[in-house]
Amino acid sequence: MSKIVLITGATSGFGKAMAQKFASGGYNCIITGRREAKLLEIADEIKQQYGTEVLQLVFDVQDKKAVFEAIESLPEEWKAIDILINNAGLALGKDSFEDASLSDWETMIDTNVKGLLYISKAVVPLMIAHKSGHIINLGSTAGKEVYKEGNVYCATKHAVDALSKAMRVDLLPNKIKVTAIHPGAADTDFSNIRFKGDGTKSAAVYEGYTPLHAEDIADIAFYCASLPAHVCINDLVVTCTAQANATLLYKG
Repeated sequence: MSKIVLITGATSGFGKAMAQKFASGGYNCIITGRREAKLLEIADEIKQQYGTEVLQLVFDVQDKKAVFEAIESLPEEWKAIDILINNAGLALGKDSFEDASLSDWETMIDTNVKGLLYISKAVVPLMIAHKSGHIINLGSTAGKEVYKEGNVYCATKHAVDALSKAMRVDLLPNKIKVTAIHPGAADTDFSNIRFKGDGTKSAAVYEGYTPLHAEDIADIAFYCASLPAHVCINDLVVTCTAQANATLLYKG
């Protein structure tokens, strides 16, 4: 059987682009998400275009029980997961600390941190069983520097950065690679979700410069996964040319 990649949050943005990229490289793909119809649509596209196998798992990474049940129920031939890409994540709201929504905070923590932990905890034993594997965690420049009105989103991405380092240390004896990719501004559904469908606000985020695109991050993830067994890119911060870091962006 071909190598297997499991990608969370694969219904759009980075996740969808990575599924397409890895399928084009001959990987069989396990794609997860909350929207069953969208997963089926993407699976059909990949099968027709690349001729690889695709397995859809419908669950929300926030749901611990659903995560573990989904991984435990994998057919035996799909359990030999070579690469886990923890892509599912989101930002909700952009408000000063005192005005921010507790509900938004909880959703970000439950998705960006706890969701990553649940799926990793479920998949890692499968990798340990054959003493190899590669975990790619999608962080953010917000996990390197805190910015105004980013508070809890930044905190969750700092947690992803710390967890990536901790995983790398703890999983070293099992020959499991851990790579953290930290994108800057990227034109995906990210801002539309953050601003809860406010098209004016989300469009303004990307005006005046050329941001990253989902395909850019997919190419980078595939490159990291394609290196020889003895080589691991540990930590990678990626921005468009107009962005210097999490707080400095030139529009002009």
